[in-house]
Order: sequence, then structure tokens, then C-alpha cells
Amino acid sequence: MHPVFLCPGQGAQAVGMGKGWFDASPAARTVFESADRTLSLPGGARLSDLCFNGPPETLNRTDVSQPALYTCGVACARVLAERGTPGPVAAAGLSLGEYTALHLAGAFSFEDGLRLVATRGRLMQQAAESSKGGMVALIGADEAQAAEACSRTLAACGAGEVLVAANFNAPGQIVLSGSAAACGKAVEVAGEMGLRATALQVAGAFHSPLMAPAAEGLAAALDGVAFHALRCEVWSNVTARPHERENPKLLKKLLVDQLVNPVRWSQSCLDLVAWAKGRGDSQQGLKFLELAPGSVLKGLFRRIDRSAEVTSHDQPS
Repeated sequence: MHPVFLCPGQGAQAVGMGKGWFDASPAARTVFESADRTLSLPGGARLSDLCFNGPPETLNRTDVSQPALYTCGVACARVLAERGTPGPVAAAGLSLGEYTALHLAGAFSFEDGLRLVATRGRLMQQAAESSKGGMVALIGADEAQAAEACSRTLAACGAGEVLVAANFNAPGQIVLSGSAAACGKAVEVAGEMGLRATALQVAGAFHSPLMAPAAEGLAAALDGVAFHALRCEVWSNVTARPHERENPKLLKKLLVDQLVNPVRWSQSCLDLVAWAKGRGDSQQGLKFLELAPGSVLKGLFRRIDRSAEVTSHDQPS
């Protein structure tokens, strides 16, 4: 078997995440215990306790959910390895999940990655609180329609408003991101275009220019971490192509760019499947494994490429 690991991003978190893996395996317990030792959270909370018991309003905070997702994904991967799953031939992660994928490819230690994602989450939370932005899901739109919706919205808004396409999750599922006023107007404009639009319950305008302060802080944090050559291919959210495996300077730049540029998940998945077919992998030999928590990526893959069968590992089985 040639596994491809798919690593979930923010939004997949849920109270109870990782508890099944923690209970099932010493390998998972070691990961969560390391996270608890490494990370200092407000009020002295332990990350494992927030993952297992919540409360949801704390777990859903950007500065908590990001290290929680990273830890849960790594714990799941460690148990799969313990049970005989070979190391991945490729990996991809949605937004925050790109860090999980990079750790599993050997880019940095678990602890260095945990500190990075905790810093990333804190910086994004701060940028969100200071910019008063939001996000809007467009259902049924293609990239050209999303661009038109942004253009028409900004033309109808006052100067200084921001609205961009931020997430290309799957065909017909694109997320816009920007200032609160622009997001509100975008719902109205989308309706005029015959599209369905829904405002999302998120902390801020992720993957938009409003995250520039977070990007600046993240660049400084990345400078302080040594990156190693990747052991397998890892797809970049920004380029929808594999990272250069021995170019840490470019890799760090793309991680900074990711905060203010769209996440091209749909394109990344299509390129990953094409890469696998180019290797000559058969469907029997290549397995797409979605790490815990949840099964969001399996659902997206059904809309992106039904030929790729994804197995989700939310719980041990």
C-alpha cells in the first residue's frame, strides 16, 4: 500500500476529538502528553483536556483549534504507523493541515510544529479581532463567478472595503473573505447573480489581505525554526503544486503567503491524483487516508474526484 495522508484544517474540530486514539494507543498518548508539556494555554488549560472535553466555545477559538487539530492529526498518524501503515508517499493538508502534512514529511519536529501552529493561530486570532472581517460561502459558483461577485460587491461598497476569493474547496464550493460590510453585501450580490451564499461563523477574514499583520508575525516565527528536506511530496495550498523538497526558504515563504492568498484545495487534490496516476499507482496500490478528526476532506474529495477513494480515521477501528 502507498498511503497519501490528507490532513484536515480549521472547522473539523469537535469536542471529543482524539480521545478514541488516546485511549487506544500509547503512541497517541505520547503525542498528547508532549503537546500538554510544550504548550502554555490561557488559564493553564491543557490542550488534551480542551480536545476531549471542551467547552466548544474555547476549542473553536482559532488560537486553540489550530494546535488541537495539528496534535490530533499527528496522534492519529502515529497510531496508524504503529499498526503497520507505511510512511506516506505524499501528503496534503487544508490550510492549517499543511503544517501537519509537513511534519509528517519530516520538515520539522512535532514540538517545533506545535509551537508554530500555536503562534499562527494566535496571530490570526489577533488579526481577526482587529480587522472586523468575515467569510461567505458561495454554493454553485465557479472561479469566474466568484471573481465577478467580488468585483460587483466592491463596486457597490464604499472605498476601503476588502473582498477576495479565499478558499477553492471543491467544484461549486468557494469561500469569499473580507471586511464585514463587504461580506454582508456579497450575500445580496450573490442572490442577484442566482447563487446561494451563506455567511460563515468564523472569527475573521482568513486568507485575505486583512491577515497581513499575522503574515508578518508568522514570517518572524518561521525564521526561528530549522526546516529539513521533505521525505515525501507535500502539496502547497498557494500553488496547488508540490513544495520543492530541498528549498526551505521557498517553503517558509509559501507558508507566509498562505495567510493572505486563496487556499487552492480543489486544484491541489486534482494535481495530487494526476501525480499519482503519473507514477503508475493503481487504485488498489494507492490509498488516501484522512487523518483525525472528522471526515470533511472525504466529503470534499467526492466532489473533486470520485475516482479517489478516501478512508477517514476519525476513530480507531
